[in-house]
Amino acid sequence: MFSRIRQRQLDHLSDQRLKHLPIPKLPCLCGNFRRTSRALTQLYENALRPVDLRATQFTILQALTLAGEVTQTQLGEMLVMDSTTLSRTLRIMAREGWVAERRGNDRRERWLRLAKGGEAQFKRALPAWEKVQSRLRRQLGELSWKNLLEITHQVTDLVKTQGDSL
Repeated sequence: MFSRIRQRQLDHLSDQRLKHLPIPKLPCLCGNFRRTSRALTQLYENALRPVDLRATQFTILQALTLAGEVTQTQLGEMLVMDSTTLSRTLRIMAREGWVAERRGNDRRERWLRLAKGGEAQFKRALPAWEKVQSRLRRQLGELSWKNLLEITHQVTDLVKTQGDSL
């Protein structure tokens, strides 16, 4: 009994120490982007939790709001999401009444658009999203914010257009 309690205390102390370790500067662009992505995802998911929305779902609602009706393939390309993850997320969103779909000329083609429920959910989530955006923008500063957005767009475009030839 004593050893289990002691182990929990040691684990807690270890967790506390790990929270205060400096974040190492990784030399790998991929590693840095993935770590940043995980940190940002946690931040946005915490903010969106009260409206019962995941960050990925918010991104899809936002993309459909901006793009209008698109095929599932086009949406996957826009978001650089693999088809399995996108299909699974869209199934949940369709069940919630957030995304509407229709079949195209080809039976395999699925056209997607924001459903009325999706428009309402997106509007409910906007204040939480805007609050996180505003806090990050303020902490980073306007110039860093704009540069960071531009750099992420450039890297995504470069990798998507040149891929393995880099």
